[in-house]
Amino acid sequence: MEYTRNEMLELLRIRKCRVLFTKVNGEERDMTCTLKMAEVPEQHRPKTFSFNEEAEKTSDVIRVFDVNADGWRSFKVDSVKQFEVLQ
Repeated sequence: MEYTRNEMLELLRIRKCRVLFTKVNGEERDMTCTLKMAEVPEQHRPKTFSFNEEAEKTSDVIRVFDVNADGWRSFKVDSVKQFEVLQ
C-alpha cells in the first residue's frame, strides 16, 4: 500500500514505522523510525515544538527519529520504496 506524505506523518506520530528508501547517494536505507515523542529518549526530544505548518505541508522531506541509530534523520517522500507500520 502506498501512503501519502500526510498519511505517513500521521502514522509516524502514533507508531514506529519501517521505511525503506533510496538515499540521495543512491544507496538503499532500511530505517525504523517514529515521531511519537514517548518513543524518543528524553535527551533527543525537541526543546520547543514550534514549526511552520505551511513548510510542513509543502516540504518533500520528512524528519523522523531513527530508533536504531538513536538520532534524527530525514528522507524524501518520493524516494520511499516501502512504508510499513510496526506493532
